[in-house]
Amino acid sequence: MFNKIFKLILSVLVFAYAIYQFTEGFIGNGIMFILLSSVFILLYYKNELILLAFMRLRKQDFKGAEKWIDKIKNPEAALTTKQQGYYYYLKGLMASQTNITQAEKLFKKAISLGLSMKHDLALAKLNLAGIAMTKRRKREATELLAEAKKLDKQNMLKDQIKMMQQQMKKI
Repeated sequence: MFNKIFKLILSVLVFAYAIYQFTEGFIGNGIMFILLSSVFILLYYKNELILLAFMRLRKQDFKGAEKWIDKIKNPEAALTTKQQGYYYYLKGLMASQTNITQAEKLFKKAISLGLSMKHDLALAKLNLAGIAMTKRRKREATELLAEAKKLDKQNMLKDQIKMMQQQMKKI
């Protein structure tokens, strides 16, 4: 919603006002403004629109998630590198419902920009493996599936990986 530089400037201004409140003897106000400035720092690293889109995806509301993610007009200017990765990751998840060619491009771009959580990276590679399997590229699919299995430390995608391996045997 706000430019990342604007968030930092706003955080510094609120923090400076918190220091002013401390010097005037209003300790409670100063603490409140420090907490408020930390919210802006948090939103610098975690984009609010991406967080709202993830909340919609948790409810399986793809239309709502797409509405939130489409509010980001220029991701290269408005987002940090990791946030751009998650932007393209979310776009890829939504595109995988309708257009797998576009979804493949978006997932590859998300992986190249980087995803901070291993299970998100594993899911992106698992989706890419599924797309490669759909396009009859078995070698690429097996490599991506092995990478996804290695990244899935908590075994959250264990069932999906097994199912995809069984489908690969049929090809």
